[in-house]
Amino acid sequence: MNAWHPLTADRWEDFTRLFGTRGAYGGCWCMWWRITRAQFNRDAGDRNRAAMHEIVQAGVTPGILLYEAAAPIGWCSVAPRRQFGALNRSPILKPVDDLEVWSLVCFYVGRDHRGSGTMEKLIRGAIDHVRQNGGAVLEAYPTVPRRGELPPVSSFMGIPSVFERLGFVEVARPSEARVIMRYYLDR
Repeated sequence: MNAWHPLTADRWEDFTRLFGTRGAYGGCWCMWWRITRAQFNRDAGDRNRAAMHEIVQAGVTPGILLYEAAAPIGWCSVAPRRQFGALNRSPILKPVDDLEVWSLVCFYVGRDHRGSGTMEKLIRGAIDHVRQNGGAVLEAYPTVPRRGELPPVSSFMGIPSVFERLGFVEVARPSEARVIMRYYLDR
């Protein structure tokens, strides 16, 4: 049985265990959408880890962890869009309107759980998390596969078909490789 929990200070060790010593993909520590590209490149690794730890210690919930039994198996970064500075500066993923949205910007699934529906479970958890926190719209920015399957490092934002199965609708296609999809919680 799987259960999700918000990443809070008491779950920090679970987060670091899931991400491993490399910080998921190349020292990211899920800071890619939170800081400038220059900061990200300069801080990859330990400084990104420290920056995420600071966010969590401040009482901000940057996303959710998915567990199987007591072990963390997956992560998704989901929070109000205003928390993602790089997303808000993106010329491709700029806001499509003035709605206050929550953004689901990335996933990390432990190696042993890839290809087993973990991403779908994380999306369901993200929907519940947003609902519990009073959000009305959850937005995602999946990558459109060009040829076959995407490797994990290229699919960290998900793929459209998984979101479609769960009731997300396309609201914009700002590039050939990217789509903006929304889930309306009041429906």
